[in-house]
Amino acid sequence: MNEPIRLLQAEIWADLRAIEEVGGVLDSVSKRITEPEMGIVVGYYLHVLYSLFENLFTRIAATFGNQVTDRGQWHARLLRRMTLDVEEICPRVIEDETCRCLDELRRFRHLFRNAYVLRFDPGRLALVLKKAQQLERLYKHDLERFPSFLDNLAGGEVSE
Repeated sequence: MNEPIRLLQAEIWADLRAIEEVGGVLDSVSKRITEPEMGIVVGYYLHVLYSLFENLFTRIAATFGNQVTDRGQWHARLLRRMTLDVEEICPRVIEDETCRCLDELRRFRHLFRNAYVLRFDPGRLALVLKKAQQLERLYKHDLERFPSFLDNLAGGEVSE
């Protein structure tokens, strides 16, 4: 199982770099959120941010045979699965607080994907942006532990 684990590690590090890059852009554009046209830009980056996390979680689930096969509400179920500690298979990937932040982004992404408007409710956008900022402080700690588990599973340390 060494090769799939090493591949997953490389994918996680690449995803984390992309998440950090999008977070930086989001920080920059969010400073201009009061400008009407910037709401759609902030919304786009919030959408991308959640999508990056979901792709990461989908890869983790696939590697450990923890795929969500029921397509009804699979986005929410995948997120919830990342909080489960499955004994002798895989530890939790994220803590509950991180999950709550991501769940807010997930709900916003659904709204964003299905919106036919060019402006979003500023209060709602501010709430989601606040959750994204909280997430930035939380996810690094959570996702630093998981690669350590993968290192042990693969039989030694690997560098980014």
